[in-house]
Amino acid sequence: MRDISPFCLSPLYFLVFLLYNKDMEGLTKIVVASGNAHKIAEIADILQGIEVLSMRDAGYDVDIEENGSSFAENALIKAKAVAEALGVPALADDSGLCVDALGDAPGIYSARFSGGDDADNRALLLKKLQDADDRRARFECAVCLYLPGGQTIFGHGATYGRITKEERGERGFGYDSLFLSDDLKKTFAEATEDEKNAVSHRFRALQDLRSKL
Repeated sequence: MRDISPFCLSPLYFLVFLLYNKDMEGLTKIVVASGNAHKIAEIADILQGIEVLSMRDAGYDVDIEENGSSFAENALIKAKAVAEALGVPALADDSGLCVDALGDAPGIYSARFSGGDDADNRALLLKKLQDADDRRARFECAVCLYLPGGQTIFGHGATYGRITKEERGERGFGYDSLFLSDDLKKTFAEATEDEKNAVSHRFRALQDLRSKL
């Protein structure tokens, strides 16, 4: 089994709380709050060897307003809310797509870029870039570990690529079929889960967080 950090992220309504063993040396379980089954599955794949439960399965079902001005602020808002409500260490993350030619938009508004669903978001992105020569883009992720005493630890990660001119691949979700990864030389939707997770912004953010623990 590959060495993997016990943490992970999501663009919208995604928060995770951590339950450590009594020695605080290892993670035994995480509970993921997300309305996106794809994201829960992705987290479970990244966190192999760790029990992953949905927030509802843990008995906590609350919508938290993400009104921050950055990925890190949104992650903090969610982590703090969960930690203070449950009295446990809490991990939250926020992520999105940043496109150079659009001034890093859609950014924190990635999930609600068009006001519609994922397909609407992709269609709007292609429309805005239809005459663009510069198609560079990156996925960014911020994770925040909030301890009951108020201590916070942040992790950041990014993965770079370009926006294609048409959708490619059948896997993934969100903007995956439009994001041509510099690392993989294929879109995230063309990649296997293992390939994507090995270079994803989520995985890198969690590696960064673990290095600070």
